[in-house]
Amino acid sequence: MELNKSIFKEFPEMKTARLTLREIKITDAASIYKMRSSGRINQFIARENMHALDDSIELVHKTMQLFKNKQGIGWAGVLRDGNEIIGTCGFNSIDFENMRAEIGGELSVDYWGKRIADEAVLAIIDFGFNVLNLHSIEAKVSPDNRGAIYLLEKLGFKKEAHYKDRILFNGEFRDMAVYTIISNDK
Repeated sequence: MELNKSIFKEFPEMKTARLTLREIKITDAASIYKMRSSGRINQFIARENMHALDDSIELVHKTMQLFKNKQGIGWAGVLRDGNEIIGTCGFNSIDFENMRAEIGGELSVDYWGKRIADEAVLAIIDFGFNVLNLHSIEAKVSPDNRGAIYLLEKLGFKKEAHYKDRILFNGEFRDMAVYTIISNDK
């Protein structure tokens, strides 16, 4: 058993009822900057708000390089009737040896509560298990992020761990929870 590395030959675009999940491009940097500089998206994530468009451009380059190096896949979520991205999602890292990947994403505040994230995460789970051949997918999340935890549990993820004081951010230790879905549990 091994993962399907052929998916890295050409970026895998996906469509859901309302979304196109496509490769993140440099032209998306301004939209990503807008999302990550407001403070709302990062309220449960131990990372600084973006302070300049260059931060976003650097992130886009890193995301593109992850795919090129077969280490991760970052999709831009675009409404099917529009061009501007409303979020990003994907596999932040892929552990080929253990057939496991870490999923992550963010959604513009304007689209919270509209079940858009459900569509994106379901498509990525399906891709992970049925195309990439993953055995398990994990999500690392703040225990305070009730919205993300609700979504993960609704889609079949189970709490696997709770780490006390796992991350030091801005001089403060924060907890982290790990939620996992295994291919034969879905």
